[in-house]
Amino acid sequence: MNFEEAKQIMDQKLGAWKIMALATCVDDYPMVRNVSCIFYNDKIYFKTDKNFRKTQQLFQNNHVAMCFNGVQVEGIAKNKGLVIEEEGHIFEAKYKEYLWQSYNAYSHVDTEILIEVTPQFVEIWDDDEQGNAFQLFLDFKTREVSFKPYD
Repeated sequence: MNFEEAKQIMDQKLGAWKIMALATCVDDYPMVRNVSCIFYNDKIYFKTDKNFRKTQQLFQNNHVAMCFNGVQVEGIAKNKGLVIEEEGHIFEAKYKEYLWQSYNAYSHVDTEILIEVTPQFVEIWDDDEQGNAFQLFLDFKTREVSFKPYD
């Protein structure tokens, strides 16, 4: 399996949006919480209040891990500024489409910033049509993939 085929499996498992667990860590103090994510441009986007503890951790250590249903993403988070100032308003349009209640309640707050996560390494747990479990490891830096059957 090549990198693009493995990435398609990841994209299928994640779809257009998901609620993902986000892990951050500063000074050996880890935290995990759920964030509402939108996927486009081969990246993961979520919004958050710039004053929240998780955001303050991201400012100090931008290495994050995210997880949803057997897909674990290790990546680099970047503050893209206010949600309402994103060029092209892609996040805003997609968030409005998929997560209307949250969009309507919070997206116009002037402390809501857009965080972009660039995947570095992804681990996928899955099984084939016969029920055989396996792991896929995608290295986004080298664009290499490895497959490991799981007993």
